[in-house]
Amino acid sequence: MIMNWLRRLQRWRIQRQLRRHRIPLVLWEQVVVTALTHFHLSHQELHRLRELASLFLQEKTITGAGGHEVDDEQRALIAAQACLLILNLGLDWYEGWQEIIVYPGSFVVQREEQDELGLVHEQRAVLGGEAWGRGPVILAWDDARPGSHPHGQGSNVILHEFAHKLDMLNGKANGMPPLHKDMDRQAWTQVFSRAFEQLQARVQRHHRTCIDPYGAENPAEFFAVVSEEFFMVPDCLHRDQPALYGQLQRFYHQDPLQRLTK
Repeated sequence: MIMNWLRRLQRWRIQRQLRRHRIPLVLWEQVVVTALTHFHLSHQELHRLRELASLFLQEKTITGAGGHEVDDEQRALIAAQACLLILNLGLDWYEGWQEIIVYPGSFVVQREEQDELGLVHEQRAVLGGEAWGRGPVILAWDDARPGSHPHGQGSNVILHEFAHKLDMLNGKANGMPPLHKDMDRQAWTQVFSRAFEQLQARVQRHHRTCIDPYGAENPAEFFAVVSEEFFMVPDCLHRDQPALYGQLQRFYHQDPLQRLTK
């Protein structure tokens, strides 16, 4: 009885938030045309995505940096694509952090890396996006804006960085996000390890791959890259790695390939 009452109270609060802060329809229609047409979402899915993105914008702060000014359309575009990943999971998967920072273009970070001898070196890296565990998601708008595919047609910086956020829910990003109760951890590990090793072998031999070679860097980048391609080029990923596609389908509770055939 108490649980039912709490659920009703939560639904009432959500509906009140949406009545006050739902993304305006004119703005949402622009977002659909600009950034979401590629995903072939149904009317019902677009309706749910608009609600989820509206709630996301109430919980997260999106600010510009390096002279970049973020407007309402950019906020809605970022929210919509970030929430596509959790469309059938829920906003709780993005709990524990608050901020998205948007630079106008690629940004430089300083990192310390340890070599095989144990020596620590400082390195500068030029990035189009970055995600911190309990910290912000950082995006370069030149790479994240609609129509920009910095690493080929299957690339999407927003999907990539927010996939890292899901991966980090278990701690450090390692290609193992929290799996659902009906998923087999051993099966996930076997399928991902095999696909990751195949990609590394293809990259070393300079073979063309469906999966962006950047995914061969480490398991964390591999998960983020294949998550991008799961949504962006599901037909290619399914054809190249059907078992991997199946694991992602179970995790995200979505089937982007089926949307293409409707």
